[in-house]
Amino acid sequence: MIEPEFLGMSRSSLPPSGGSPTEYVVVRRPLHRVLAFTGRSIDDIVNSPIVKNQVLGYYKLHRWVDRQGEILDLEKSWNPLGRRT
Repeated sequence: MIEPEFLGMSRSSLPPSGGSPTEYVVVRRPLHRVLAFTGRSIDDIVNSPIVKNQVLGYYKLHRWVDRQGEILDLEKSWNPLGRRT
């Protein structure tokens, strides 16, 4: 009869029964992040066109920076050596 250890079924090859530590992710929406950065509230945006344009500019900048980060990550995954052809 074949020993279970020979087939790789020994007790030591099984993963530990204790789970990995719990990881909590805090999701913050882009508008809330921009409002926190500028120190403004929704009421300020509604009542003042100047504040509205300021927050809109920061929001567009936030979207642009996020998109550029995603593009760089994709380029690194497609071309890990960073060579241009």
